[in-house]
Amino acid sequence: MKIATKPLATLALAVSLACAVHAQEAPERAVGKRLADGTGYVSIARVEHGSTQDRGRLLMVFEQNGMDGIPLWESRDHGDTWHFLMNVTDQVHASDKHWQLRWQPYITELERAAGDLPAGTLVLSANATGNDAKGHVVTEDLQMYVSQDGGKTWRYRSSIVKGGGHPEDKDNKGVWESNVHVLDDGRLVAYYSTEQHKAEGYNQLLAHKVSDDGGRHWGQEVRDVAIPGGVQRPGMAIVTRLPDKRYAMTYENIDGPDNGQVFIKFSRDGLDWGDPQRHGEPVKTLSGFWPAACPVVRWFPLGGPEGVIVISAERAGGGGDEGGRTLYWNNASGRGPWWEVRAPVQKLTGNIHAGWTQELLLRDDGSLLHVTSSSVPDAPTHASRNEILYRAATLSFNRYEAEDASFTGAVAVPDPKASNLRKARLGAGPQARLRFVVNSTGGTHALAVRYADLGLAAQPALVVNGARATPRASDTPDGWHEISVQANLLPGFNTIDVDGGEHVLDIDYLEMDGQTPARKP
Repeated sequence: MKIATKPLATLALAVSLACAVHAQEAPERAVGKRLADGTGYVSIARVEHGSTQDRGRLLMVFEQNGMDGIPLWESRDHGDTWHFLMNVTDQVHASDKHWQLRWQPYITELERAAGDLPAGTLVLSANATGNDAKGHVVTEDLQMYVSQDGGKTWRYRSSIVKGGGHPEDKDNKGVWESNVHVLDDGRLVAYYSTEQHKAEGYNQLLAHKVSDDGGRHWGQEVRDVAIPGGVQRPGMAIVTRLPDKRYAMTYENIDGPDNGQVFIKFSRDGLDWGDPQRHGEPVKTLSGFWPAACPVVRWFPLGGPEGVIVISAERAGGGGDEGGRTLYWNNASGRGPWWEVRAPVQKLTGNIHAGWTQELLLRDDGSLLHVTSSSVPDAPTHASRNEILYRAATLSFNRYEAEDASFTGAVAVPDPKASNLRKARLGAGPQARLRFVVNSTGGTHALAVRYADLGLAAQPALVVNGARATPRASDTPDGWHEISVQANLLPGFNTIDVDGGEHVLDIDYLEMDGQTPARKP
């Protein structure tokens, strides 16, 4: 579709002015409370078993620079404050100064018994690396440790898989990023990335092994995502359980058509992920934004009867926030489009390790605790100087950001006063359109669109499933305008269009069943 020449010229001028203003803004600042130095790979376990006074404890691990092991931190106030417990170190090569338990830690509590490990056992898996005389990594060992006293002491359990080679060498045989879970029948499954199949035409692939005896021994390797051709590198698999008992896996696809794009796959049993040569579904907004690199997937009982799947990532592509400061969510069990919400912690970028494998945890008050790594202003390119930041915030999973909608005669522009620091600039006339496809339980729902004009008074039109609505217009205390309406929605997906008005408009978001803001008198 085309829109008139004059509105297009107005739209282009407005975008240019907005970008010029944005370029002159002050440098970005991180948002979040500093915990400690740390390069990335944050993982948290919540203690649900054991003594009454220990239940609810949080235990955090992450990567730190150097050869001191994996740092273990504890919180007894839902993540408001933390204190250091110990470094968990490599017990297999304890006498060899060239070895250490260093990279990609993952910590979890067993919700049921696994072999001779009772429910409540803490499991820590991480990559122990061996260095040459020059301090360069030449071999890896994905090790598993267990604790049965709440993390006070740890003992080596097994090696999941071993590999070797310099990480920077594209022909290495490395193994990376273990992610361990207990299945319904008490078996353990360990997902990981492996570069040991290059001769077969796989640059890197995702695989898993199963243990029938609580992680003492591991079975044969099974491939989960393996793209032939020797180029694409699926990696960094993280798995979570959904309320319908399915398992969801996210991973990054490095060196694919869209470098680093995040995909999601589903499994009924956590073991069969379908054809390994199929990527799964891309995580993407209607506008084409997609999270990239180092994804973590979580499910929370928020945002409707199906809950919400939330994905964090190190960065984004397709026009999304390159700093990776937004989370992507879906309230339809992975069906349909994805939407963005501003992450509680606003990290700084500058090196690719800032934001590698973040953590999200639901607190009793409904807020989400977010922990991630961030670069520091005085040395942004040095991952060794990264720091761990944390912050809790209540997020809106009923707010559909305009920049994530499908665009016709519109463009995304930055705005520090907008909900997600961006908005959609919508051209004039009914041929300019933002299309929102939203999941609903059906019945009557309150819809509201937050917008602003650019000096020429105008109002967008609202069309719900093809029927033009007659909304009520009002102003908000912070200077935006709003149109709102009660609309009958269908169960499942609904199409809600915001059409252009008489003049160019800025659209911030569409909200469903949100809190009605106080009106100006």
